[in-house]
Amino acid sequence: MKPRGTDPRILSLAAEVAKSPEQNVPIILLKLKEIINNTPLGSSELKKVKQDIYCYDLIRYCLLVLSQECSRIQGGWTTISQLAQILSHCCVGLEPGEDAEEFYNELLPSAAENFLVLGRQLQTCFINAAKGEEKKELLHFFQIVTDSLFWLVGGHVQLIQNVLRSDNFLHLLQTDNVQIGSTVMTMLQNILQINSGDLLRIEAKTLHSILDEVIFKLLSTPSPVLRSIATKLLLLMAESHQEILILLRLSACYKGLRSLLNKKEPGTEFCQEFRQLIGLLSPRVYQEVEEEKLHQAASLIQAYWKGFQTRKRLKKLPSALITLQRNFRSRRAKILLELSRRKEEEDRRLQLQLQRQRAMRLSRELRLSMLEIVHPGQVEKHNRELEEKSALIIQKHWRGYRERKNFHQQKPSLMEYKAAVILQRATLKFLAKCHKKKKLFAPWQGLRELTDARRVELKQQVDDYVRRHPSSQMSAVTSRELHSQAQERLQHYFMGRALEDRAQQHREALQAQISTNIEQLMKAPSLKEAEEKEPELFLSRSRPVAAKAKQAHLTTLKHVQAPWWKTLGEEAGDEIDYPKDELSVELGTLFISGPKPP
Repeated sequence: MKPRGTDPRILSLAAEVAKSPEQNVPIILLKLKEIINNTPLGSSELKKVKQDIYCYDLIRYCLLVLSQECSRIQGGWTTISQLAQILSHCCVGLEPGEDAEEFYNELLPSAAENFLVLGRQLQTCFINAAKGEEKKELLHFFQIVTDSLFWLVGGHVQLIQNVLRSDNFLHLLQTDNVQIGSTVMTMLQNILQINSGDLLRIEAKTLHSILDEVIFKLLSTPSPVLRSIATKLLLLMAESHQEILILLRLSACYKGLRSLLNKKEPGTEFCQEFRQLIGLLSPRVYQEVEEEKLHQAASLIQAYWKGFQTRKRLKKLPSALITLQRNFRSRRAKILLELSRRKEEEDRRLQLQLQRQRAMRLSRELRLSMLEIVHPGQVEKHNRELEEKSALIIQKHWRGYRERKNFHQQKPSLMEYKAAVILQRATLKFLAKCHKKKKLFAPWQGLRELTDARRVELKQQVDDYVRRHPSSQMSAVTSRELHSQAQERLQHYFMGRALEDRAQQHREALQAQISTNIEQLMKAPSLKEAEEKEPELFLSRSRPVAAKAKQAHLTTLKHVQAPWWKTLGEEAGDEIDYPKDELSVELGTLFISGPKPP
């Protein structure tokens, strides 16, 4: 999807690339450098220009051009180095949008690999070149390519592993040329300063190859520049990762490295780094490193444990806070309750004191009023009676106090007496239970032999009992008669019981029918409100009931139709005579109506 608001310079450049022949494309792509340089660095406009360049596939054109041979490109290594700069600047800071996966997984790794391939080609050309000026130009182009690669890796750190794992990078590192080797090792040092953690994520074989090459250049290269860079690079690796330091110290591949380094005379430029590297490889430093490693491991364990304890306390903090608040509130409520209770007691005490004072005042006023009322001759008698009453009250209170005091003094002895009674009762129950068990599990001792006197006594008792309770003797005829009478009475009882059951059922049916009729009559509407079929519901199947209903109906009609002066002497419950022929009609009529009309 092409973005809106594309820069017209990018549009014209993309159209020119599409129309031009293949050999002119590299020269046309060099115009991107002018567009990028004219755009302010770090601005949103520069990001938009990079997005437009990526959307119109100009970055892929740059990759295709860089993958071609140098002899087929106009301008040679000059054009290639400039295109490498353009490609690295376009890829850094680019936001691909929807094609992010393709950009990060395919385009960037292929760009880094192309830079390494270009580096190898420049290395070969530099070694084969005869003239000094040509070598200088090729070295300049090589530095441009390595700077472009470093710029790309610095913007996309995930490419460091791709670079370290590449065979082309190892071939560049294994060169014998001092200038090429120093450039490559400087680039590796800068890359590791960005992120040295990727060094441990590559394969062990690749890591050993890099270490071997760096140590080889440190020990065998006479160039002080290359030795200085190798020393700094090896020191950076050892200080950054303890695993590499342990590998250099204990591995059989690097056995004797420290002794070889001690034999070498470091230059003045890197004397401090060289001595620092030797110090790291010494046993004392290794022991310190091990102790530091153990210290870090202990610190890590303590950190995890303290974190666990802190999280545990934080989880318990809400419940502890709730408990603290609950205890505080309960204590505060108890204090307030105690204060209110004391206040109530103080108020009650003051109220009682006021009541006593008021009662004393009233009693004195009453006594004065009584003294005013009482005859002067009776005053002495009245005072004597008051004194006697007061003495009785004092004696009563004193006796009560004395008895209560005696009771409190006798209370311990009373409790001892009750305790003794309880102990005796429990002891007696225990002894009785033991005696019962003893009797229950006692062995059989047999029956005691009866003496002659005992036999005579028992026979006398049996004879007396038989004499007092003679046995009743009955003949067979009397037994049969008694049996037949019992059978007749039982049959009579069962027959009467069946009749009583039928009569009871009939009574219950009549009661149910009467209850139903009463309920219907209570709910019956008046004759004015009744419909055609509703009166049929109140027809009676009993002739006496129908006759009584007819009689009541006629009585009501006559009482209503009679003039008022005829009903003056009558009461509501008096019956009115009616002719018997009026009742000779068929008795299947309505026997009662609804409420009386007004």
